[in-house]
Amino acid sequence: MPISGAGMEISVKNKIFHTQEWRIIMKLSIEGIKDKKEWEKAGIKLPSYDVEKVATATKEAPVWVHFGIGNIFRIFIGGIADSLLEQGLSDKGITCVETFDYDVVDKIYTPFDNLVMAVTLKEDGSTDKKVLGSLTEAVKARSAVEEDWSRLKTIFASPKLQMVSFTITEKGYALHDAKGDFFPFIKSDIDNGPDKASSAMAVVAALLLERFNTCKAPLAVVSMDNCSHNGEKLRNSVTEMVSEWAKKGFVGEDFVKYVNDENTISFPWSMIDKITPRPADSVAKALEDAGVEDMAPVITSKRTYIAPFVNAEGPQYLVIEDRFPNGRPQLEKAGVYMTDRDTVNKVERMKVTTCLNPLHTALAVYGCVLGYDLIADEMKDKELSELVRRIGLVEGMPVVTNPGIIDPVKFADEVINVRIPNPFMPDTPQRIATDTSQKVGIRYGETIKAYVAKDGSAKSLTAIPLAIAGWCRYLLGVDDDGAAFELSPDPMAVELKEQIKGIIWGEPSSYTGQLKNLLSNVNIFGINLYEAGIGDKVEEIFVEEISGKGAVRETLKKYL
Repeated sequence: MPISGAGMEISVKNKIFHTQEWRIIMKLSIEGIKDKKEWEKAGIKLPSYDVEKVATATKEAPVWVHFGIGNIFRIFIGGIADSLLEQGLSDKGITCVETFDYDVVDKIYTPFDNLVMAVTLKEDGSTDKKVLGSLTEAVKARSAVEEDWSRLKTIFASPKLQMVSFTITEKGYALHDAKGDFFPFIKSDIDNGPDKASSAMAVVAALLLERFNTCKAPLAVVSMDNCSHNGEKLRNSVTEMVSEWAKKGFVGEDFVKYVNDENTISFPWSMIDKITPRPADSVAKALEDAGVEDMAPVITSKRTYIAPFVNAEGPQYLVIEDRFPNGRPQLEKAGVYMTDRDTVNKVERMKVTTCLNPLHTALAVYGCVLGYDLIADEMKDKELSELVRRIGLVEGMPVVTNPGIIDPVKFADEVINVRIPNPFMPDTPQRIATDTSQKVGIRYGETIKAYVAKDGSAKSLTAIPLAIAGWCRYLLGVDDDGAAFELSPDPMAVELKEQIKGIIWGEPSSYTGQLKNLLSNVNIFGINLYEAGIGDKVEEIFVEEISGKGAVRETLKKYL
């Protein structure tokens, strides 16, 4: 054992004693976790299975490959695989593939032998800490590097491979710009063909070609990204890439048929839900204080903020369409809901239109205006907590899409009373306010449309018009005290600023109908809010909220 005296440090194996503190420093590595006693003393659970044996078995005959190996994958998807290993229901882990930020492999996977420190942040302030050993190999998706490309081809050529999953964000599936033209990098992939694939969708299409050319075995290609109809988005992008290659003679029609046949290559839909904020410095310090070395977060060259650990909330939901033509791991034994496509769609609609996302957006815009920098703190605010309660439980529930497998009231109650108020979740309104123009249509527009269909109008709504007015008020970039703040990034930022031109905080008379074009924009809200009967109400609330210092607070009190 390493021991140190003042000013001296001695290292033995992977442990270091500092004389000043007389404590052992533990290293997150295959070798480092072999001394289980010290980890147990620190309250950190270790894998009960043989990590090295699992890694070897997985490399020899991979069953599950995942693209996009960031935080939510590591703690959630990696946790699912870890659970199956712990239960003895699998002897294989996940092969990890990175298509975008190769620094993640070099700085987070390789130095720690692919191990993950999973930290669950509980609402009472305590944490559950566990080392996950289910991520067995990390490969960079680089067709220009023979070693990497050859390895990926070998993996996809295995008939035993059952599923390929993705958390690459919705942007990772995009082939076209706003005008409908191919992005330059996509055009390059189309022109250069499978052997020089660089984008995620081209890489996947090229590897499916390798599978077709070698074994022609079936495969499930599963998006686990947090976006509506994710399986459809993934399928459309992959099949379009294949179609474009066929036009250029890179692939034959037999391969096109192979990819388009869902009995051979399936693209199941899914819904994923788990709040996984960026790694918190407080968690890094707590781990290092407990004796685990090198836990500090890093920022990669592509601006990914990542750490050897992942901190996240406890509650999590993954619902997957059970369409796996080559078999699958026993995912349901690890808490995954396996169901049909219609049910997946209903769960996603429940979450996005009623029980979670609309609440987050309301807290985000009002949080920025009222000077909050932590979402959890907003739930201590009488008006804001009442606002989200009314949006979800009062106004949303009468028209909610009930998926059957998850109770909407219980789900919303958990969100409002457990998940969002968790003070140890370092999530900010500023982060959640990003891209709000792209979100309000699904998060509020769908409920508004449901009321119009049910009652002929949405005039009975109050909390949702408050949320929309709050977003419009947020766009001024002035808080409730009159101080300027920076808006979160939004693809419509320039257009939105132009629309609110001339509106001056503290001068209600400066409002001369500037919001009418915005509130009537079907492309933003999915419906003309005036035709829905609430456009005038939103305008009225907005004018009240710009009247001067404290006006937002007083308006919330008035309507709630």
